[in-house]
Amino acid sequence: MNFIDKASIVIRAGDGGDGRVNFRHEKFIDKGGPDGGDGGKGGDVILVGSRNQNTLANFRYQKEVVAPPGEPGDKRRKHGRNGANVLVPVPVGTLVIDEAGRIVADANEDGKQIVIAKGGKGGFGNAHFVSSTRQAPKVAEKGEPGEAYAATLELKIIADVGLVGLPNAGKSTLLSVISNARPEIADYPFTTLVPNLGVVDVDKKYSLLLADIPGLIEGAAEGKGLGDDFLRHVERTAVLVHLIDAYQEDVVQTYKTIQGELQAYKVDLSTRPQVVALTKIEGLDSDIIKDQLTRLRKVLPKDTPLTAISAHTKQGMPELLRTLRDIVEAERTKERTAEAAIAAPSIPVLTLEDEGDAWEVTKAEDGYQVHGTKIERFAVRTDFNSPAGVERLRDIMQKQGIMHELVRQGVTPGDSIRIGSKGEITY
Repeated sequence: MNFIDKASIVIRAGDGGDGRVNFRHEKFIDKGGPDGGDGGKGGDVILVGSRNQNTLANFRYQKEVVAPPGEPGDKRRKHGRNGANVLVPVPVGTLVIDEAGRIVADANEDGKQIVIAKGGKGGFGNAHFVSSTRQAPKVAEKGEPGEAYAATLELKIIADVGLVGLPNAGKSTLLSVISNARPEIADYPFTTLVPNLGVVDVDKKYSLLLADIPGLIEGAAEGKGLGDDFLRHVERTAVLVHLIDAYQEDVVQTYKTIQGELQAYKVDLSTRPQVVALTKIEGLDSDIIKDQLTRLRKVLPKDTPLTAISAHTKQGMPELLRTLRDIVEAERTKERTAEAAIAAPSIPVLTLEDEGDAWEVTKAEDGYQVHGTKIERFAVRTDFNSPAGVERLRDIMQKQGIMHELVRQGVTPGDSIRIGSKGEITY
């Protein structure tokens, strides 16, 4: 299956079912009264993080995710059937981003379910509106539309450790030796074309998830080579392992090249915790290795761990893995502490006005415009082809004071009144 880490889709939740206008008619029962049922709720679209998924290839041709609508209400107060929810399995680490660039959801845990589009509520049938003063209501509501929007799915692999370096730095070889991964390995640049994942056990007590990121070259941020697009997969790693081939003529310049590309990425990754490892030291004289390490130490930040390893002989591997384990534990502890602080309950702030009840009336060229969350929801649920439904909307506008404000602004009979973009009535 092709590795795809970005996909554009349209997400549509189900519309709510319409309420029913009906009056009970049965033999020998006089004045049976209204018995129209409520419409069913539209289905939600639910994102599900799954460790069994590792690519967004399923969305290469599936450009729309649609949940079914709720069914309309029926006579005898029968409630319409709710639309079924649609579960969308995606790899752990998948973000849903709307057209405005806002993150709608983050499937950052296996099995985590997030509603990314809510189904519309069903409309009330006329049985719902019976009261002591309204014995035979002929009004029913339309169902609310479900949420719908265009979105981008973006996969950012959540690994503990990200392996970065120039092509042929030995990332794939290292991953194959210490983990269960079997990446393609060859003696030419850009062998790795997609990120590879592997799980490694440290001292048989602790597991780390490693991601091998395709090689970077100078100018990757400008699109050279494979570009830096795959760096999104190390944005959420706890630590980066920067591998440097010991046979490079200038290891210091090699280090600076990769650091420059990490820094040029849209999120500065050069500030992430790092371990620098000189690789392929098998067969090299100890003095050469020592000289290379000394030169690197002079340009590394003070607290950056520096080591020399060989994937083939496993020299330095236990020490490297234990260092990574310690850094990962420390970083994940910081993250949990930060998340707990954000989730901690705060003192509620009381305001004088409920934003949901607020409304605004403005004069337009061809009439008047009414805006307000609550009144617009009532307009959505109004059947404008039903005189009883329109009359109910007028009553609601009267109770909320909207009609009084229209009169104050000079409304005259025959003027058009638009409620949001949901409907229009005549004064």
